[in-house]
Amino acid sequence: MAEDAKAIKDEKIVETPETEANEAPVEEEKFAKSGKKSKKHIEEVKAEEERQARKVERAKEEAEAEAKPKGEAPKVRPLIERRGKNYRKAFEKIEKGKVYTLADAIKLAVETNPTKFDATVEAHVRLGVDPRQADQNIRTTVVLPNGNGKTVRVAVFAPLDAAKKAKEAGADIAEDAEFLKRLEKGEIAFDVLISTPQYMPKLGKYARMLGPKGLMPNPKAGTVTMDLEKAVKEAKAGKVEYRVDKQSIVHIGLGKVSFGPEKLLENANVFFDSLKAQKPASLKGNYVKSVFVTTTMGPSIAVTNFE
Repeated sequence: MAEDAKAIKDEKIVETPETEANEAPVEEEKFAKSGKKSKKHIEEVKAEEERQARKVERAKEEAEAEAKPKGEAPKVRPLIERRGKNYRKAFEKIEKGKVYTLADAIKLAVETNPTKFDATVEAHVRLGVDPRQADQNIRTTVVLPNGNGKTVRVAVFAPLDAAKKAKEAGADIAEDAEFLKRLEKGEIAFDVLISTPQYMPKLGKYARMLGPKGLMPNPKAGTVTMDLEKAVKEAKAGKVEYRVDKQSIVHIGLGKVSFGPEKLLENANVFFDSLKAQKPASLKGNYVKSVFVTTTMGPSIAVTNFE
C-alpha cells in the first residue's frame, strides 16, 4: 500500500488544456465619430425604418378593419322623445311652424308651464347687431310696471347722510366704511348695488369680485347716481337691466306665471318699447331677427316680429 501511494505521488499528472474552436476572431464593427457612418446616425436610421414599418402595418390593419362589414348604426330617438312627460304634453299644445302674436304667445306660455313651481316667463330676442361695435352693444334698464316677481335686495354705498336717506327709501343695506368691511369678508347679501360717483374709486379694489356677478355699479344701468332715493325705489319696483350677449341675443324675465297673461303682456310691451328705442342709428338691415317666449324649463314659442 505504501508503495502504491508513493507511485501515485511520484507520478506527474499533465493537464491538457481544452482546444478552442478553430474559428476566425470576430472583428468589432468600426464607426465614424460623426456623419452618416457614425453609430448614433445608424441607430437613428434603424429606429426610423422600424417606425415606418409599424406605421405601414397599422395602416394595413385599419384598412382591413374598414373593409369589414359594419353593423347597423344605433337608433337615436328625436330630442322631443327624450324629454319628460310633462314637457311633451306641453309641447303638443304648440302648433308646429306657427308664429304667434305676443299676446297669444304669452297666454300659451302660461298654459304650457310644465313645472310645479311658479316659473318665470322669459323673452329671448335675437338682434341683428354686432356687440363688438361700441354703438351696437346694447345695454340699458327698464322698469316693468308689474315687477319681475323677484324680491330684490338693494345695497347702497354712499356717505353716511346720503346712506341714511337711501335706507329710508327702502334700501336693505346703506353704509359707508362698514360696507367695505363686508366686501373684505366676501359677504354679498344683495342683488343690486347702488353707489355715488365719488365713491366708485373705492369699489375698484373689489371689481373682480363684483364684476363677474353683475353687481358692479354702472351708469348705464342707473346704479351710479346722485339720486339714490329714486334709484332704490326703481330697483324695488321692478327695474331690470338687459343687455345683448356675444351671440347678439337679449334675455329677460318678464315676470312669474302667477302674474297671469294680462300683467305679463303689460310688462312685455314696456320691454319691447324700450328695446325698439335702443335701435342703433348705424345699423343696416333688420334690427330684430327672431323673438321667442318661454317659461323656465318649458317649450319655446315663436313670436311675430314686432318691427
